[in-house]
Amino acid sequence: MQSAGSSTTSVPAPSSDIVFACSNCATSYVVDAAAAGMTVNCQKCGKPTTVPKATLVAAAENAVRISDLQHQLKENESQRTEITSYINQLSIQLHRWQLRLQSLNERQQKLETELAAARGNNS
Repeated sequence: MQSAGSSTTSVPAPSSDIVFACSNCATSYVVDAAAAGMTVNCQKCGKPTTVPKATLVAAAENAVRISDLQHQLKENESQRTEITSYINQLSIQLHRWQLRLQSLNERQQKLETELAAARGNNS
């Protein structure tokens, strides 16, 4: 385990490293990701401290992924709402055409009845 020190210039750790602080004295350390979850003794205070399992980079990537998924869900819901609206509009239009067809069928029957009656009077 390497102490990160208190240098004023900060060098970012490679993505395979975990940067954390001792839970007792707050001394900063950089360790290999393979040490995640292990308990180590602090070089400064000598007390045991546990290396965190999740890195800050992984948490940030997870937050970006969550944000992206939430955006996709909102976009999906927006598209679902739009399509549902189209379906409702077309259902209303279909119902109107069905009523119109029913009206025309009733008119046809009435006219055929009148035509048959008129032919019957001419005979």
